[in-house]
This record gives sequence, C-alpha cells and structure tokens, in this order.
Amino acid sequence: MKKWLVGLALALGIQGAVLASERAETAWQWVDNGALLVDVRTPGEFNAGHLPDAINVPLDQLPARLDALGEGKAQPIVVYCRSGNRSGQAQMFLNNKGYSQVHNGGGLVEMQDSRH
Repeated sequence: MKKWLVGLALALGIQGAVLASERAETAWQWVDNGALLVDVRTPGEFNAGHLPDAINVPLDQLPARLDALGEGKAQPIVVYCRSGNRSGQAQMFLNNKGYSQVHNGGGLVEMQDSRH
C-alpha cells in the first residue's frame, strides 16, 4: 500500500510540474505576442524581484486599478504571483469584469525557469 501511495504522489507531482511549466510556457508566448505582464504580488515582493517589463498591480488593489491595465478589456494580459494562487484569483476577477484574454502564468520562479 505504501509503495502505491508513493508512486501516486510521484506521478501527481510530475504531472503537476508538467502542467505548471505548460502554463508558464503559454504565458511567455502571450508576452512575446504583446500581452501585458502583470505581477499581482505585494509592492514589497515586487521590489524584491520581478520579471522584466512587468507592472505591479497587487491583487488587493486590482479592483481600484483597472485603468493600469491599459488598452481595454480585449487586451491580452498575463498575471503571475508567487505560486499561482493570487494570479488565479486575479484571472477569475478580470474574467468576471469582462476581460476576455487573461492567462495565469503561475508563480515567479515557475515563469523564470521556463523562459526560453
């Protein structure tokens, strides 16, 4: 039973890593094609290090700072954070506000590791 559980955990971990890297790769494709790159972490996290050309719009400030996203609701946007959780929340919020092209790039390290 233990071997089966360990095998399952390893398989899920590998699958999760593959899915994570796929979302980061897709994020970079979007950015390379002109998407706005938005870091939704806190200003302190952003100042400690962020992706080149990213703007900082913290998740808790997003409702009040939609104007920082620029070209309108059809503007392609990639959001990222530390782990992908806050960026997932930002993606859902923006989709609910009518933004039609929003991609969750995941976490900062994940995005850095997948940059081609």
